[in-house]
Amino acid sequence: MTSARTRERLVQRLEQSGINNPMILDRIRSVPRHLFVDEALESRAYEDNALPIGQGQTISQPYIVALMTQALLAENGELRVSKKVLEIGTGSGYQTAILAPLVGQIFSIERVGSLLEAARKRLSPLGAANVRFRHDDGHRGWPGQAPFDGIIVSASPDRVPEVLLEQLALGGRLVMPVGSAGFQNLIRVTNMPSGFEQENLCRVSFVPMLRDKQ
Repeated sequence: MTSARTRERLVQRLEQSGINNPMILDRIRSVPRHLFVDEALESRAYEDNALPIGQGQTISQPYIVALMTQALLAENGELRVSKKVLEIGTGSGYQTAILAPLVGQIFSIERVGSLLEAARKRLSPLGAANVRFRHDDGHRGWPGQAPFDGIIVSASPDRVPEVLLEQLALGGRLVMPVGSAGFQNLIRVTNMPSGFEQENLCRVSFVPMLRDKQ
């Protein structure tokens, strides 16, 4: 269930699907995903599937976690220097755990208090000391810590919130799904000197980005 062989099979599937940054693949290999799912679903933790985590939320498919991480951080086979990354939607904390050693600091926002506390407890023994958490509505971002070198969003609004673009540093990247319920576009927006440049990466299915914390 949680053997090195099982994790390696997952990594091989991701490589075959186009994930090619060795540092990101190593994070997928080393982070114990079974700790981020319900005990009843531990046997499925290393499947390449999204799984429910309660409160109508999910832990994202490993391929999508790796793809979003690669889109946010990878450049010419290396990792960009990202001193500050904003994460909208802490969820289970799995994406946070993948990112933590790859960036300077993570500022992670979750609107559901019970999910935030559970994620904090999971991440504490894994040594993610560079993560700061906030119980809040992700639509507002974290203006007191802006600008960010990267912003990653794990829920889908109908359109890119303008406030997140305002909090993106020059040269920074925003990776997020955009669209209504069902299937959305995963996009990457880069803050260039000439303005914001948007790329469509693939079709995805995420939970909606809701307002107001609970």
